[in-house]
Amino acid sequence: MPTALDRLQEGLFQRSRNMRPPWGPVLRMLRYPVAIGRDWLAGDLSVRAMGLAYTTLLSLVPLLVFGLAILKFIGARIDLHFILKGFFRPLGAPALQLTDSVLQFVSNMRGDLLGSIGLIFLTYTGISTIHKVEASVNFVWRVARPRSLARRFVEYLGIMIVGPILLALALGFLGSALHSAAAQWLASNAHLGWLMHGIGRALPYGIITVVFTFMYAYIPNTRVEFRPALIGGVTAGIIWAVVGQVFTAFILYSSQMRAVYTGFAIVLTTLVWVYLSWLILLIGAELAFYVQFPQYLPHGRDSIHLAGSVREQLALSLMYLIARDHAQGGAHWNAMRLVTELDIPGASLAPVVASLEKAGLLVATKSENLMPARDPKDIRIASIIEAVRAPESGHLAPAGRAAAPAARVMREVEAALAHSLGDRTLEDLIAAN
Repeated sequence: MPTALDRLQEGLFQRSRNMRPPWGPVLRMLRYPVAIGRDWLAGDLSVRAMGLAYTTLLSLVPLLVFGLAILKFIGARIDLHFILKGFFRPLGAPALQLTDSVLQFVSNMRGDLLGSIGLIFLTYTGISTIHKVEASVNFVWRVARPRSLARRFVEYLGIMIVGPILLALALGFLGSALHSAAAQWLASNAHLGWLMHGIGRALPYGIITVVFTFMYAYIPNTRVEFRPALIGGVTAGIIWAVVGQVFTAFILYSSQMRAVYTGFAIVLTTLVWVYLSWLILLIGAELAFYVQFPQYLPHGRDSIHLAGSVREQLALSLMYLIARDHAQGGAHWNAMRLVTELDIPGASLAPVVASLEKAGLLVATKSENLMPARDPKDIRIASIIEAVRAPESGHLAPAGRAAAPAARVMREVEAALAHSLGDRTLEDLIAAN
């Protein structure tokens, strides 16, 4: 018997989809924070954020050194003090001290002291850090396959080289704008001076939002649409700003904690803030994922098992769509398009696609498009159904001893199905449309 919680979830995630205003749009919007809260309570996002926080503390200085080396090589400069102070601002008064300490560590790691071994270490640290970030974002996006080793090395190294250059260009452009004649006039104007002050305070949050949006669009090993990435980036930026203000207030009024931990307080607060920053980034990635794939909202990361008849219908549907458009020279189908068209979570679609590929009925190209493995007139409908009835992996379960009447009924069912399908092919299914 369904519980009250089951009925509540059914109403929120299923019935609200066709509900009219005024409550329909409200409930459909409410699905996203509820789903994200459910995933956060499950603990996986928190564990990933903790791991990234630990990695950040180990790799922050090496990454900054590598970035400065790239900028020095091309003759560019960047105000790291401004960036780090903006990131550590929620820590309150210790932010300036922590910023100066990090910059001191960076200045101590001179290139002439590092040598070739040091450069290799810096490169490895940067690539390893970006790989861990990709693994966490891929986890949120339900991507099982990471980038190949060669592609990973090239793209990660590209981020480490191009990232500092783009950041330097963006900050240089913003610095020029803030020191322009128009900006100076606004700052000196008694009635409009607040505008420049507000822009200066909002600038770090704007940079964080752009960084979040870029990471959501680029880091997952799958195609991410710009709209979900932007929604996730803006939302994560707003959350980061709000949580930063709350965290600052907490630090200011937690005199008891400073008295207990004394000198360790700055270490603890820094670790907590870095953890919260990564958690916010993963929450934004989760939101971007749900915006692009709302089919996952009711289930989250739960395993979804389809009934046998649903698997068969799904296999026939996707084979029909792929073969129809392939024969007509239309747009190619991939897993993402099929998920949207058939309104089903990708976790349910993937085993069906894998079974069809294993049976030699479907083939994936290098660009991850799906095509019929052979001519539709040579693919029997019965073969499609048999393919998804076969076990996905592992050993066959023992059939057991069936009662004679039950075995007879099942033989009659199979005979009726074989007689109904006959020699009908996928081409016949397309022609019947």
